[in-house]
Amino acid sequence: MAAEDIRRYGVAGDPVSHSLSPRIHNAAYAALGLNADYQRLPIPPPLFAETVKALPRSGFSGINVTIPHKRAALELADTATAAAKEIGAANTLSFRHGKIAADNTDAPGMLAALEVDPAGMTALVLGAGGTARAAIWALKNAGATIHVWNRTARRAELLAEEFGVRPAGDPGDVPRPEIIVNTTAVGMDHAATEESACVDLRLILSALEDQTIIVDFVYRAGGSPLTRAARSRGLRTVEGEELLVRQAALSFEIWFERAAPLNAMRSALD
Repeated sequence: MAAEDIRRYGVAGDPVSHSLSPRIHNAAYAALGLNADYQRLPIPPPLFAETVKALPRSGFSGINVTIPHKRAALELADTATAAAKEIGAANTLSFRHGKIAADNTDAPGMLAALEVDPAGMTALVLGAGGTARAAIWALKNAGATIHVWNRTARRAELLAEEFGVRPAGDPGDVPRPEIIVNTTAVGMDHAATEESACVDLRLILSALEDQTIIVDFVYRAGGSPLTRAARSRGLRTVEGEELLVRQAALSFEIWFERAAPLNAMRSALD
């Protein structure tokens, strides 16, 4: 493949300057000797649809999509997998033969990173956006009992009704949750502390069972404020960086139709 035929990929979001996805994907391309490049694509919501439709003409073969575009990505696509349709959000778009195809790798990526079978477990999902939808769908289909909480109670109620799960008026109302998944942006601000994150999410970690697993889609060097607080309590955590690597690997496999170099992608974050 000539230099001018490089395959281009990226991550679209607003904001997206913090994204580690370019490091992860470009490490995969280097490990396998692929003539491809991955970049950040800051796109405000009003420009999302027209910008994405123009990307194939600039040599793009696909993109990942993050906050706040995951639902818009699904609506924009010409075709979508059954999972993306059921979730109601997409984080992976592929540009092929003049069409846009949508998929969601957040859901299977989270289950892979969890490394336990959630069947029969009680899960609390914090948030009501596109990532929350993927987490609820994945855990429900895996056999967990789901409660969903959001700072705007009505959003949690509507999401719970849509997915046939239970709304929580407060995280403390959920009895003995075994898995807690944070899909909100709490902790993304570098001024956030372990204490402020727990306060904002209304979590009292000391009240949780020792076996509770804390999953946080927010990623920070050394862990998010929430996962750092959880680790200090001796709770098991699934870090945002591992979730990012897992969903990135699945997106890679969609685009290149080959196994992703998972170790090289993880090493890019060291």
